[in-house]
Amino acid sequence: MQLARVLGNVVSTVKNEGLEGRKLIIIQPLDGELQPAGKPMVAIDSVGAGYKELVFWCRGKEASFPFEGSEVPTDCTIIGIVDSDDHVKSIATGARK
Repeated sequence: MQLARVLGNVVSTVKNEGLEGRKLIIIQPLDGELQPAGKPMVAIDSVGAGYKELVFWCRGKEASFPFEGSEVPTDCTIIGIVDSDDHVKSIATGARK
């Protein structure tokens, strides 16, 4: 599980059948200081995340777990919304003391 910031939505006129009705979002992966880490990527939203929200995301086999029972071809999924940036920053700061 990693942190990212939502940058925007993806609009696709043609999708794989397993992606029909699923929201695609552009996310920017972040490090522990909430600074950009790596290139933006496209993720499937499983929680209803919105623009500029801080989210948890995962990759690989685990990315399909929120869609159990469905054939969703994904390698990157948003799995949670962080309530407060300040909480994450305080954990990161406390870890360095």
